[in-house]
Amino acid sequence: MNDLIVPDGFVPHTRKSAVTAPWEPLYARVTGEAFILGLHIRPEHCNGRGLLHGGVIAALADNAMGLSAALRYDPAPGLVTVNLSVDYLGMAKLGQWVDFTTNFVKTGATLAFTSCLINADGVPCAKAAATFRVGPR
Repeated sequence: MNDLIVPDGFVPHTRKSAVTAPWEPLYARVTGEAFILGLHIRPEHCNGRGLLHGGVIAALADNAMGLSAALRYDPAPGLVTVNLSVDYLGMAKLGQWVDFTTNFVKTGATLAFTSCLINADGVPCAKAAATFRVGPR
């Protein structure tokens, strides 16, 4: 899978964490409105049936939505997830390209609200929403 093509505009994700380290390589694309994460599904991302694990979807959607919300503040605050919901719409399989695209962010002084559409090779496989508590950096 080393020769898989990364879509235009995506670069290696530079914000590393112990949670996402086993899932590298991860990719990111930043627009004026959103922080989009992407990856090719590898065995490390899958459940026993070879499908993208729901926990991976939830963790990366949370990550993408938090980073997107942070883009709306200057300076970026510390954000803590207070609510996360995920609806699984379909399956994503080994080898597919998956992107986590934040579609909506409403920010306030104490809370930020976000939603995310997760696509596998361009087909929706999940959607997520999260609320973040805004705090100091």
